Amino acid sequence: MTFSDLLLQQTINGLSLGAMYALLALGFTLVYGILELINFAHFNVFMIGSFVAMWTLQMFGLSGQALILTGLPLVGVLVVALGVTMVVCGSLGVAVERVTLRPLRNVKGPAAMITSIGVSYILFNVILLTEGADSKNYPNPLPNIRYHIQGAVLDFRVVLIWIVSVLLMAGLYFFVQRSRLGKAMRATAQDPEAARMMGVEVDKVIVMAFFLGSALAGAGGMIFGLYYNFTSFIIGFTAGLRAFTAAVLGGIGNVPGAMVGGLLIGMIEAMGGQFIATAWTDVIIFSILVLVLVFKPAGLFGRVAPSKS
Repeated sequence: MTFSDLLLQQTINGLSLGAMYALLALGFTLVYGILELINFAHFNVFMIGSFVAMWTLQMFGLSGQALILTGLPLVGVLVVALGVTMVVCGSLGVAVERVTLRPLRNVKGPAAMITSIGVSYILFNVILLTEGADSKNYPNPLPNIRYHIQGAVLDFRVVLIWIVSVLLMAGLYFFVQRSRLGKAMRATAQDPEAARMMGVEVDKVIVMAFFLGSALAGAGGMIFGLYYNFTSFIIGFTAGLRAFTAAVLGGIGNVPGAMVGGLLIGMIEAMGGQFIATAWTDVIIFSILVLVLVFKPAGLFGRVAPSKS
C-alpha cells in the first residue's frame, strides 16, 4: 500500500475508534457537567454493555458467525439488542447514582469519586467471577461486505457503526439543546441552586444525566464487540481511560467537546499505531492528557468557571 492508502485506511480506523470513545466520553461529560464528579464506575458500565449486547444476540441464536434468527430479520435483532443494552446500562447507571452516590452528594471532598472507584471494581469483579477471565467470542452476524476506496478497505460494519454513532450523538445533542429536560440539564449544570428555585427538579435531571450517559456507554460497548469480535472483563479499563482523556481534551462538561475529543483520540490511536509504533500509542494518548491538564485544563472547547462547591 502507498502512503496515501495507509493514511486513508487509518483515517477509517480512527473514525471508528473515535465514534466508540465519543459515546463513552459523553457519559463522563454529562455527569461532570452537572455534579462536577468523575464517575469511574462508567468504565465498567461500558464493559457490562458489551456483555449485555452479547447475551441478547445469543438469545436470538447468534453465536460466532452462526445465524439462526428466531423470527426477526437481522436488522430487527440488532435494533432490539441495541435497545436492550442501552436500557439495561442506563438503568444500571441510575442504580449506581441512587444507591451509592446520592447519599454522598452533600459530602465535601473526594468521597463520591472514591465510592465510584469502589463500585467500578464491584462491577469488574462480578463479571470476572461469573464469566471468567478468558475473552469471549462475539456474535458476528453482519454481512462481510467490503468497499474498496483506492487502496483502502471500508467494511460494512464500520459504515453501520458510523451511522449508529452519529444518530446517537446527534440525538443527544438535540435533546440537550432543544428539549425541556435538556434545557433543565443545562440550567442545572450552570447553577443548580438557581435552577431549583426556578422549579427545576434537580434530582430528576441528575438521574437523567446518569441514564443517558450510561445508555450511551452501553451502546459503545456493543459497538466495541461488533468491531473487535470479542469482549472481556478487562476492556472497560483501557477504553474508559481513553474516553476520559477524550472528555478532558474536548473540555469535560461540554457535549460537542466530548464528541470531538473522542474522534481526535481515535485518530491519534490509529495514526500512532501505524506510523510510530503500537507500543507507543498509550504513551502518546496519556501524554496528551497530562499536557492538557497542565496547560489548558478547560480543554479545547471548555471554559474556566468557578467551582459550584
